[in-house]
Amino acid sequence: MTSRVSVVKVGGRAQGDPALDQAIAAQIKNGRRVCVVHGGGDEVSAMQRRLGMEPRFSGGRRVTSEEELEVVRMVLSGTTNKRLVARFSIAGLRAVGISGEDGGLFSAGVVDAKRMGRVGGALQVDAALVRHLLAGGYVPVISPLSRDAGDPQGSGLNVNGDDAAAALAGALGADELVLVADVAGVLDNGHVVPELDDATVRAMIADGRAGGGMAAKLEAALAASKQGVDTVRITDISGIPTASAGTRVLAGVGHSKG
Repeated sequence: MTSRVSVVKVGGRAQGDPALDQAIAAQIKNGRRVCVVHGGGDEVSAMQRRLGMEPRFSGGRRVTSEEELEVVRMVLSGTTNKRLVARFSIAGLRAVGISGEDGGLFSAGVVDAKRMGRVGGALQVDAALVRHLLAGGYVPVISPLSRDAGDPQGSGLNVNGDDAAAALAGALGADELVLVADVAGVLDNGHVVPELDDATVRAMIADGRAGGGMAAKLEAALAASKQGVDTVRITDISGIPTASAGTRVLAGVGHSKG
């Protein structure tokens, strides 16, 4: 599976936009097979607070204790995932909801147990299930949890959704990864930057022009580009079906295959 496959990552805020269904449908109408990886950070944070927990972040990624992991799993793989599946199904898409814990899709190692808790990195992807669903005409809708590769009992890990989408795009040999943001692209002095290379991305993160969630998106975008995903874009919902929309991220000069 090497062409006309798009992996689209949508965060929690984007999921509430009624234009999302049409944007995904437009990609399919354009001849693409589409896989959606979703977040839901605001809902996770709200549930944490309801349960007396205070959300914590480091470098745009959620710090996750053992107890908080259960909240993440409940919200993302449960409520958020099934709500998206229902929305897409009503819109006429053949959506199927799974998590990265299903079918051995994602396995990961603990990033930094002391600083981050149950957060996974160095993601390994077995994309067989997703390939099967895409080949059957389905739209996989995936929550970004993972099995702990270092635990024989198979306990879970929280994985940043942008990182999960990037790893999946690389494993699928997708030709496009779209990371959906709340803005039209990566902004510099209020203007969308049409294209960024590795060095410029690093500089923007280092000097604070790109911080928090946008820094995490840029790091994931670079990772996908380095894995050979031809087009890696950061854009808003309206830009999902438009190949020229948003900010294109390249791993280095000359990486793009056109």
